[in-house]
Amino acid sequence: MNESVLHELIELYHNDEKTRARLAEEGVLFDGYAGEMEQVHNHNAQQLESIINEFGWPGESLVGEDGTWLAWMIAEHAIGLPDFQRRCLELLKDAVKNGEAPAIHAAYLTDRIRFNERKPQVYGTIFDWDEHGQLNPWTIEDQAGVDERRANVGLSPLVDAVEDARKQAAAEGNAAPADYKARQWEIEEWARRVGWTR
Repeated sequence: MNESVLHELIELYHNDEKTRARLAEEGVLFDGYAGEMEQVHNHNAQQLESIINEFGWPGESLVGEDGTWLAWMIAEHAIGLPDFQRRCLELLKDAVKNGEAPAIHAAYLTDRIRFNERKPQVYGTIFDWDEHGQLNPWTIEDQAGVDERRANVGLSPLVDAVEDARKQAAAEGNAAPADYKARQWEIEEWARRVGWTR
């Protein structure tokens, strides 16, 4: 195991968590994509890309189970970098096939990319506020088969995930936007600006 790479991943993720907690405390975390959070995510992505360029995807043989989780989380948070996230997903899929990463990581990143592209997700891991002020899964492709797909990658049934997501949102003070249409417009504009959509 490469302790140096693992330590770097720990430091990067710690900085992400520290920034997120402070912005949540200041009440600005859920008001769009906070600029400071975006800077941290982009910086962490650049560092992860350097690791990938040298070692390939940081799989379990390189950084252990914890390190693989950290690398996935950094990739998951790099939402402003479409090409990088797509590259990570391809590398992650290969890592899953080779027993170097759990399938659940590729499932989450698949849905994250689908959401950013404004396409239906596959596994139902991404949640957003609907026009009635309820936190629900973003549109799901083949809704009838979602629980089977979730089970295949180690995810709990969707009904349990919905309950957990709503509890977490309440605990973090993440509430429905005051203006649903304005929020959707902001998401669409952001997706176009960073290159997820045209």
